[in-house]
Amino acid sequence: MEKLTKEEVLHVAHLARIQLTEEEIEKFQVQLKTLLNEVEKINEVKGYDDEMMFTPAKDIFTMRKDEVGEMLSATEALKNAPKRNGNFVEVPVMIDE
Repeated sequence: MEKLTKEEVLHVAHLARIQLTEEEIEKFQVQLKTLLNEVEKINEVKGYDDEMMFTPAKDIFTMRKDEVGEMLSATEALKNAPKRNGNFVEVPVMIDE
């Protein structure tokens, strides 16, 4: 039975910022190795080294002209805002000062 070393499992746990018990380390030594073996099978897929195809259709990124359209009024733009302060959307503070 193939398995990773204890140090390799602890390194992965450190990167994931998780703490593992001794039982979990032993369990993950086998499970992570099995997972890595499955991922390695991707290299065996024929055509994997061929040019990557991002989409099956060509010319999907056709650009349209940038034209000025109707503008929303401030009232219309803010009508669905959960909370507003004058003509602004009010949002919760995300950082400490």
